[in-house]
Order: sequence, then C-alpha cells, then structure tokens
Amino acid sequence: MTQNGNSKQARAIRSVRRVHRITGIVLFVAFVFMSISGLLLGWKKNSGGFILAKSEKGTSTELSEWLPIDSLNAIAFQVFRDSISTVKMPELNRIDVRQNKGMIKFVFEEGYWGIQLDGATGELLQIERRWSDLIENVHDGSILDHWFHTNGGLKLIYSSITGLALLLFSITGFWLWYGPKRMRKRKQISK
Repeated sequence: MTQNGNSKQARAIRSVRRVHRITGIVLFVAFVFMSISGLLLGWKKNSGGFILAKSEKGTSTELSEWLPIDSLNAIAFQVFRDSISTVKMPELNRIDVRQNKGMIKFVFEEGYWGIQLDGATGELLQIERRWSDLIENVHDGSILDHWFHTNGGLKLIYSSITGLALLLFSITGFWLWYGPKRMRKRKQISK
C-alpha cells in the first residue's frame, strides 16, 4: 500500500478515536449508572433479601380456598395505611399472584413498597421495600419519567441514546483495535 493510503487510514483512525473519546465523555455518567445498576440486577437474587425480598409462603396453594381478590386488595390497602403511610392514598402498580407459594403480592407505585399476603387467610406475610424495582427504573431510564411525570418519553430517549452509544463504542472500539493492526500488516507487506 502506498504512503498516501496509510495516511488516509491514519486520519480515519484519528477521527474514529475522536468520536469514541467525545461520546465517552458525554455519556460517562449514564454508562456508570447503567453498569452499576446492571451489576446489582445481576446479583439481586443472591443479595440475601436486600435487593429482592424473599417471597414468603402462604397456607394454601388451592385457589378455591383463597379469599376473593377484592378482599385481599382491601386488606393490602389497610396494611399500607396502618404500617407505611397514612398521609396519602397509595397507587397500586400491580398484583402478583404466586399460587405455588400460596401468596399474593401487592406492589405500590410510590416508594417502591410491596405487601405480601397469605392468599387463603389474608394474613400479612411481609412488608417489603422493593429496591430491585428502583434499580430497574434507574437501569432502563424510567426513573426519569417518574421524576418528571412524563409518559415514557424520557425512558425511550435515554435507552435509545445509551443503546446507540454502546453500539457506536463497540464499532469504534473495534476499529481502534483493528485499524493499527491492519496498518502494520500493510507496512510489512509493502517492505
């Protein structure tokens, strides 16, 4: 290859290095949050109940023996008011039925609270702080929608930018590794 070809490739590598460096500087904080939250999510089931609370067992796995969902719902809301907060009415995020454990879990929107009840008796099994939900919201950017009261738009922007940047990092990182190897090989061939 000619000297001109090597200088073109060297310019291309410098441009790629510049893009790689600027993208890294701009998105450093987002990547730190994504990597730490990703590590925590990977370890959530092995955290000894700190990140993800243990699902307790109820008395019966037979749904026919369970209290009606509306009764269990009323009990969960009462437990929330009695044990967590009397200030405001909680907003229910989801109901998680665990038939194989005889338990039903009520997950509330504010404060990442969860209440586990025995499906058959309605007895309180556990009040949990759902740190794994908070970590997931940080990881996927939906915490921004929660803070700014938007409807999924910020999460979409955050995940698109970080996903595209990670793809760009992979491509430019590969080229920063491969480009100089290719130049050295061409130099050896031309000698």
